[in-house]
Amino acid sequence: MSSIFTKIINREIPGYIVAEDEWFIAFLDVMPLVAGHTLIVPKKEIDYIFDLDEATLANMMVFAKKVAIALKKVIPCKRIGVAVIGLEVPHTHVHLVPMNTMSDINFTKPKLKLESDTMKAIAEKVKRAIG
Repeated sequence: MSSIFTKIINREIPGYIVAEDEWFIAFLDVMPLVAGHTLIVPKKEIDYIFDLDEATLANMMVFAKKVAIALKKVIPCKRIGVAVIGLEVPHTHVHLVPMNTMSDINFTKPKLKLESDTMKAIAEKVKRAIG
């Protein structure tokens, strides 16, 4: 059975996509810790990040850097935090979380429920910032 991320990649369900290439996709987390919380996902469905081959892992981080730079331009923050949790969806993914304090990347705190128009606006701004 396909992961929810594969369904977004295949456009079987909608996602707030901010960047994509042949190997990776980036989209806003629909249950974000903060506005702009973005997921970086390889298009090949592999559960555990350290099961990725070295080239894919390295290229995923380069792709994430491009997205993080754009996010920092769009979302006022001190930096973009990076986290790999990997238990909630069995498909490798990296969280990019705009941070002003350490608590901004606390995954035990309640998630935000942003309006669809807000999510669309953030996604469009990040896309433009990526170019």
